[in-house]
Amino acid sequence: MALKITIAEAGRYVGQEVTIGTWLYNKRSSGKIQFLQLRDGTGFIQGVMVKNEVSPEVWEAAKALTQESSLYVTGVVRKDERAPCGYELSVTNVEVIQIAENYPITPKEHGTEFLMDHRHLWIRSKRQHALLTIRHHIIQAIHDFFNKENFIKVDPPILTPTSAEGTTSLFHTKYFDEDAYLSQSGQLYMEAAAMAFGKVYSFGPTFRAEKSKTRRHLIEFWMVEPEMAFVDHEENLKIQEHFVTHIVQTVLKNCQRELEVLERDTTLLEKVEPPFPRITYDEAIRLLQDKGHHIKWGEDFGAPDETAIAEQFDKPVFITHYPTDIKAFYMKPDPERPEVVLCADLIAPEGYGEIIGGSQRIDDPALLEKRFEQHQLPREAYQWYLDLRRYGTVPHSGFGLGLERTVAWITGTKHVRETIPFPRLLNRLYP
Repeated sequence: MALKITIAEAGRYVGQEVTIGTWLYNKRSSGKIQFLQLRDGTGFIQGVMVKNEVSPEVWEAAKALTQESSLYVTGVVRKDERAPCGYELSVTNVEVIQIAENYPITPKEHGTEFLMDHRHLWIRSKRQHALLTIRHHIIQAIHDFFNKENFIKVDPPILTPTSAEGTTSLFHTKYFDEDAYLSQSGQLYMEAAAMAFGKVYSFGPTFRAEKSKTRRHLIEFWMVEPEMAFVDHEENLKIQEHFVTHIVQTVLKNCQRELEVLERDTTLLEKVEPPFPRITYDEAIRLLQDKGHHIKWGEDFGAPDETAIAEQFDKPVFITHYPTDIKAFYMKPDPERPEVVLCADLIAPEGYGEIIGGSQRIDDPALLEKRFEQHQLPREAYQWYLDLRRYGTVPHSGFGLGLERTVAWITGTKHVRETIPFPRLLNRLYP
């Protein structure tokens, strides 16, 4: 066996004979030449086998290969500007590991439900491979940003005794003889961590028991949630701008091939850099009313409203200062206008909706107790959270970014179900 490499490493071995462990993605033949489309998880490459350059046994072995058969392929790496990866393999030998029989996902068109039922196989396709590769790079960019900015990663619990936002959209379970819920946010715990470490972030799965079937919603999704002590509302927005810009620019730099596979127009992505435009909730309401939307002050925005607002800008846009009554209990009211809070939602362009929600948090213990009463939250369950204001309270802020919506926006993918390896939807818990 020649030197064993991966497809991603092929460019370092031009002119050399190498062996790659692969699966057959597809193939075609022109009689005396077989073109093998190969994949190994790190990329895709074409293997070209010429009949009079290999033994009859090797030729017949290649002819017998079916879609998704596994094999070791040996050949000489050649540079080819026309090839998607820039290289191809002049095949000299194949060693068949397994001949796959009746692979269900053929090159023809399949319905979404069929593909979702076979998600464990669908992720092998070029489009899904590109999507999930970009997801990986976004995750890496998130960690890189916070490491560079000296944040500490803290892991909040997934099983919690209370809700972070006082909602009823929680998955209930029993924790021995107590009630418990799957976390819908790690934010409250991250506030405690921020009082210990200054700047912290969590990154993990969250769960929302909302019976929603929209293209923007998942039952289980991943959130990154930073919290920062001694940071006010204005500083919070600037951090978000630099954070999102870092993610987008990282993808543009490192994922050109994947973006090409997805046929993603990157024109608007290339414009993503600070500062982002901002409008207040009041201004957004007037804008929507002028456009004929039937919405009143004090109502939250739906998906069509967010899309109409985003269409006015070519970058993500902050909508700030929402009414206090429609936002979470922990958000700090504007001292100059208590009926609105020091918060912002970041709306992505092109109809992808909210990707970040954030705010300055209440730091006054008396006001927080009052909000407990207004929201009818049990004092005993939140006593530890109140302690954060009783023992060294400081101005502090944070935000949460939804990973799958961010991946959908950057990749130009319509439905978030394709941006996570195994999506959990309202009527789907398989595979």
